[in-house]
Amino acid sequence: MNFLTPTNTKRTLFFILLDFIAISVATYIAFLLRFDFIIEKQYIDDVYKTFIILGIMRIGLFYILDIYQISWRYFSFKDQVQITYVLLSSTLLFTALVYLFRGSFFAGYPRSVIPIEFLLSFLFILSSRVSKRFFLEVYSKHSLGKPTLIIASPQRAEEITRKLLKSDHDYWPVVIWDDMTAGIKINGVRVKSYAEIMEFHQGLQSVIISDEFAVKDFYGKIKKLNINEIKIFNTNSDYGKNSLVNLSVEDLLARHPKDLDKETIENFIKDKIILVTGAGGSIGSEICRQCEKYGVKKLILLDHSEFNLYSIEQEIKDIPTAAVMENIHDLELLNKTFEKYKPEIVIHAAAYKHVPLVEVNVTEAILNNVVGTKNVIDMAIKHGADKFVMISTDKAVRPTNVMGATKRICELYAQNSNGLGTDIVAVRFGNVLASSGSVIPKFKDQIDKGKNVTVTHPDITRYFMLIPEACELVLQAGAIGSGGEIFILDMGEPVKIVDLAKKMIELSGRNDIGIEFIGLRPGEKLYEELLLNDGDVQTQYESITVAQPTLYDIERLNNDIKELVASDSKLEKLKKIVPEFNHQLN
Repeated sequence: MNFLTPTNTKRTLFFILLDFIAISVATYIAFLLRFDFIIEKQYIDDVYKTFIILGIMRIGLFYILDIYQISWRYFSFKDQVQITYVLLSSTLLFTALVYLFRGSFFAGYPRSVIPIEFLLSFLFILSSRVSKRFFLEVYSKHSLGKPTLIIASPQRAEEITRKLLKSDHDYWPVVIWDDMTAGIKINGVRVKSYAEIMEFHQGLQSVIISDEFAVKDFYGKIKKLNINEIKIFNTNSDYGKNSLVNLSVEDLLARHPKDLDKETIENFIKDKIILVTGAGGSIGSEICRQCEKYGVKKLILLDHSEFNLYSIEQEIKDIPTAAVMENIHDLELLNKTFEKYKPEIVIHAAAYKHVPLVEVNVTEAILNNVVGTKNVIDMAIKHGADKFVMISTDKAVRPTNVMGATKRICELYAQNSNGLGTDIVAVRFGNVLASSGSVIPKFKDQIDKGKNVTVTHPDITRYFMLIPEACELVLQAGAIGSGGEIFILDMGEPVKIVDLAKKMIELSGRNDIGIEFIGLRPGEKLYEELLLNDGDVQTQYESITVAQPTLYDIERLNNDIKELVASDSKLEKLKKIVPEFNHQLN
């Protein structure tokens, strides 16, 4: 049994033997054809000289160029071209030797044998290489893997099919879906329209979709084909299995903004000293990654969580960093940090955001969200930072919970502190996928444990965006801000949480999991808003708008914040500062 187990050495020896036989037979037949199938005695030595010299040349070149490492099963056109070059170059070299030594070693050599031998060797060697793939494709196609539909543009389809054909996996491309180029073949795979695929889709077991597309645009049509296995092809990964990732609910909800201006972001970030508060959180850590990507000069990582700070510090390796473990409502420590590092840009992501926890920890939420934000803004102004960018939330719009009310005060302070030498802007958006407070990790955990998924209300909706996309748009908004703006990111259409739960259960393949409605939590809205009124202004980017400013005397706001911190009736004081705060106890 061990003798039959394939190895690199066995494959190499097998093909060396096969190639030597092919060259020998090609030489012999070439001489037979040249002399009408009767080879005279004086030419027998030339037969031996030809296949020995050509055999050594070709087998040596095949070995040096790693042609013997090519998979027999996945032999491709590119491999065929490489073999052709070896055959052609060795034949030309052999021809040169014949002419060079035609008066001695190759005296009387029949030169017409050379092109005949070349054509025959070409035929025999390539036939031996494509034989296995030909047999499997024509006579035993399904043994190559699951019959698979490819969804991609023609350029990406060529790349995907080529990579799939060269790697060891469980998927075999049998049809490509592209309505614009239906009828052509790409790497031997027919391109069809959706109507044609709907009519002849029997036997398809899986779908691979290129990451250039938003999966949600195709998901409904894929489900009509009764195909449950959907993979995303990562075109930036290496060949093979690592190119394929499972479809996730994040793929179905991703926004992929088309007006992302990377040049503007790079000009904003590159060669700057940037301080990020909440650097170890879901948003803060991604902001740090983006700063690294866009060439920040130095990154000041500020967080009060030891573990989160350590994690992001270990991850950011390509730029200078400083890890600062402190709480933003400690003004004295914060002042020393700004004085030491003198950041040019401050991105404020630190906040308590978990609505139910904030509802029962009002004092700490006010200290962290309101006082902490005020401190960071004040220090940015005092120490001459060029720009301050605050992360806000859709829950600040007509808030129904303490968290939203505190963030609305932060917006008011940011907007009305502007004009003192530091351009201060806020960026408001909804939920980010897979953040620490998102429902998605909670649903995944429940599904993994085989429990029913718990949803608060059948009609509850939320806006969603991928963390990297949200963070890049935050930086883009910060770049174009001149101070005093509250930027609003386009979150698309709100998603019903019960539909999200159903999709996650569907993608898990679990038919034994249901949905339970447990009622709205304290302070929770049925739906979120991004605008306080309809007076928003479009920026040069479709994905970013600006909310109308709300004027609030800064001295009065400072006094109100002091009273809020000292007050025994904090909810009443929150309602005084934020009149639209309609506290929902549910």
